[in-house]
Amino acid sequence: MVAKILSGAVSGVNGIMIEVEVDMASGMPAFDIVGLPDNAVKESKERVRTAIKNSGIQIPPKRITVNLAPADIRKEGPAYDLPIALGILACMDIIPTGVLQNIFVAGELSLDGDIRTVGGMLPMVYSAAGSGVTSCVVPYSNGDEAALVPGIKTIAPKNLKELIGHFKGKFIPEYIRQDVQEDILNIESLLDFADVKGQESVKRALTISAAGGHNILLIGPPGSGKTMMARRIPGILASLDFEESIDVTKIYSVAGMIADKGALIRTRPFRAPHHTISYSALVGGGRFPRPGEVSLAHHGVLFLDELPEFGRNVLEALRQPLEDRIVTISRTNSTITYPCDFMLVASMNPCPCGFFGEGDKCKCSEREVNKYLDKISGPLLDRIDMHVEASRVNYGDFGDNVKSKSSKDIKNDVENAQRIQAARYKDEKIKLNASLTGFLIDKYCYLNEECKALIKKVYDIMGLSARGYHKILKLARTIADLDNSLDIASGHISEAIQYRALDRKYWS
Repeated sequence: MVAKILSGAVSGVNGIMIEVEVDMASGMPAFDIVGLPDNAVKESKERVRTAIKNSGIQIPPKRITVNLAPADIRKEGPAYDLPIALGILACMDIIPTGVLQNIFVAGELSLDGDIRTVGGMLPMVYSAAGSGVTSCVVPYSNGDEAALVPGIKTIAPKNLKELIGHFKGKFIPEYIRQDVQEDILNIESLLDFADVKGQESVKRALTISAAGGHNILLIGPPGSGKTMMARRIPGILASLDFEESIDVTKIYSVAGMIADKGALIRTRPFRAPHHTISYSALVGGGRFPRPGEVSLAHHGVLFLDELPEFGRNVLEALRQPLEDRIVTISRTNSTITYPCDFMLVASMNPCPCGFFGEGDKCKCSEREVNKYLDKISGPLLDRIDMHVEASRVNYGDFGDNVKSKSSKDIKNDVENAQRIQAARYKDEKIKLNASLTGFLIDKYCYLNEECKALIKKVYDIMGLSARGYHKILKLARTIADLDNSLDIASGHISEAIQYRALDRKYWS
């Protein structure tokens, strides 16, 4: 007798349907798993056999063969324990074979029959729903995750004995997703820009960056507030919509980090890796490929503090993700693609000691300064839309009568600008100005003759690249949106240009 159960695998952040076929026949007792399984899948037979025994059922001494189809896709991890166990129980007539039709099953088994959490559940259940499956059986701890998928009934038992009882007619209610209050990030709980004294020009630049999704580099001496301001960026970002929340949750599900975030991630990620991070930890990869920090920052912010302290090869790895918004990891037997549409925020000192240009205070030689700055390559610098200088804060900025704009007010400006962009790009495949391509720049960044003359002059004087020219136009479009202006004016172009001039001061 052959029993068939639908399970799944994950490729990148997408689910793939895997059919688990279980055959039990007479002959020498054996338990074989075929279909390109890895070691964790091969070891499944010991977990399944013991879990069934400890659930009060004895497996007869027969030949058991399990096939995981299609056979040309490598199967990894313990998620096939539960479907294999159900296939064996169906072959033994412990549960009716008919109940396994049109149902998705995934879960790891412990030796006593408990059903444990598996990673990547959300993309697998999404794929199953797209294949026409109407119900799924997942571990209880994955219930919130699976219940996010509309149109599919979720059964989330805690152990194998409970699930067997369900298939025999005992009632397990459909899992209802629990709304965890901590999932909803309150703006008042975040660090507030009102605490930042001075640096109004930097706060203006960060507002533009957040409104259009532009990458930004902050350069300034120690103590000027670069890190302090960067840490407050989550408080001014527009909220995730449902589709973006699902995209981010899928990535964290694949990375096995859902437990730390709640079922549905409703706030934009803010990732701030240490400068000792490795190449594969940043962009993704490893022996068993997993999303890196650039993907964990998808639809959010990747903050790199002390940028020159990161390894040169690590920084150069950012060039392709910043341009293409995806990371492709190639292995001998597969190619995996992860999304990474993030806003890069970086900060650095102008020299090793940090006091460049402050007279006797700076002890760095010209050679040391050049060596320090050369850690940031020209191609990487060109991909960063805005270069902003954070100068030392004046004593007068600390006065009680000095009022700073709060994060709540800045966020309102950001959301208003993004509503304008959403309406403008409703028929396009983009949402923010930073994602404009060459064709769309020509379509949506129209310049009058005055603006054309201004940017032509600057293009020749500054020796801009084509990428730099386009980034100025996209910045100007965002500045115009913040001003609620339909057209780009010369003032918008002028402000955008100043955010591309600072590299000439330090890297000239």
